[in-house]
Amino acid sequence: MNARAVLATAPEIRANPLREESVTLKAADPCTFVVFGASGDLTHRKLIPALFRLSKQKLLHPQTAIVGFARREWTNEQFREEMKHAVESAGASPSEWERFAGALFYQSGVFEDHAAFRALGQLLSKVEEERGVPGNRIFHFATPPSEYATLVRNIGAAGLARRALRDDHAVPWSRVIIEKPFGRDLQSARELNALVHTVFAERQVYRIDHYLGKETVQNILVMRFSNGIFEPIWNRQYVDHVQITVAETIGVEERAGYYEQAGAMRDIVQNHLLQLLALVSMEPPAAFDDKAVRDEKVKVMRALRRIAGEDLSMNAVRGQYTRGFIEGTPVPGYREEPGVAADSRTDTYVALKLWVDNWRWEGIPFYVRTGKRLPKQSTEIAIQFRAAPHQLFSRDALAGLEPNALVLRIQPDEGISLRFGAKVPVQGIRIRAVNMDFDYGASFMVDAPDAYETLILDALRGDATLFTRHDEVDQQWAFVDPIIKGWASSDSAEGPALYEAGTWGPTEADALIERDGRKWRKA
Repeated sequence: MNARAVLATAPEIRANPLREESVTLKAADPCTFVVFGASGDLTHRKLIPALFRLSKQKLLHPQTAIVGFARREWTNEQFREEMKHAVESAGASPSEWERFAGALFYQSGVFEDHAAFRALGQLLSKVEEERGVPGNRIFHFATPPSEYATLVRNIGAAGLARRALRDDHAVPWSRVIIEKPFGRDLQSARELNALVHTVFAERQVYRIDHYLGKETVQNILVMRFSNGIFEPIWNRQYVDHVQITVAETIGVEERAGYYEQAGAMRDIVQNHLLQLLALVSMEPPAAFDDKAVRDEKVKVMRALRRIAGEDLSMNAVRGQYTRGFIEGTPVPGYREEPGVAADSRTDTYVALKLWVDNWRWEGIPFYVRTGKRLPKQSTEIAIQFRAAPHQLFSRDALAGLEPNALVLRIQPDEGISLRFGAKVPVQGIRIRAVNMDFDYGASFMVDAPDAYETLILDALRGDATLFTRHDEVDQQWAFVDPIIKGWASSDSAEGPALYEAGTWGPTEADALIERDGRKWRKA
């Protein structure tokens, strides 16, 4: 279930009558939703389909306008025809599409052209007058990160945004949604934050990490803080260790230019992995709102023990895939991918041993890993509990017993599994580990909303709970930077450890956890 939907109030419009578990939600205020990079893949695959589904559910105000901005010299009609292909999978009826298409408008231009932004401002004023939009605006940066600074400067110079001085909910309001990665290191993130804050107040900035919009990620908070059986044992007294895995079978696909500059550490660890770690380890917030939840996540980031110097070799492993097989199909090595340098030292795999130095987690290791070209796609969090303090049963009886574990499956088989010991139905005592499973699809019989659908609706309604705040980003980079710099130093001239595509990473990653007498789960 949607964590925020459970706690939502002010029922006015039912989100989707086919979802029995949905609660009634208030439609968002009318606004103009401006998409920079409107001809790009993100807009086509995610943003327009999400906006269309919100429109179908009556959660997008009927006066709302959607304005695309990109280099392509399209007319409004051409833009609408392109976006029609984007929503085909959403099951658009002719009447639904006609209503949605009437809200789509387009302005061509390059991001460096001040005149194009002045023309955009004229279009926004005209559209808002025609549709009765009271000047509320959201700007979504669906562009490469290298364009963010230019966009902010030109939005400010053209006077397109109204800066929030006191109350973000005053009318008319302006907000900006910025995709990850936000910066490429601590210094650049701080510089970008400073620039953004010259045009937008922090309460107007929605830094989006689509992982936080996934239903199963939100369910981490629901499971922890709405069930009395879990929270009392969610600490160092009962937990042996935690494992977090983000595994992908794909390679770099068409993203070699970006990935050569990013690697797994910047692409996944700095955002997705650290966000998952924060949600699973944070203290209970005082309330379920954007300030309280994000305050607790920042505390976790600050408590993360930094890895640098001599600690690097013992607590951090980087790898890079070579040619191998994925589901029986041969695939090239990373250095053989188009656009990748033949001597590239870019990490496609990272494994870390982390410590959260606070009262709840002192002494409990968090083992995290992510990689490309692994045997299966899987994102999961596994909380492994300590063994019972005294075993009554013989060694032979305990031969099939494995440690108790609570596993939160984020994707693709969304659900929760609890592993515990049970007696085998034979004469005498024999114990075997068994699983008690909760499966999202089987339990609710509905498809979960797409992450962008959830996050865009939150931004429209001014709810920043599932977006990252500037101090979160700051702390994430403060943790990641020393590791990246350590790997780049002359002491790490050997480069990343190699692993064959279709395996679970380099042997050095196995050694990282096995030296503690533990082993990676079979995700």
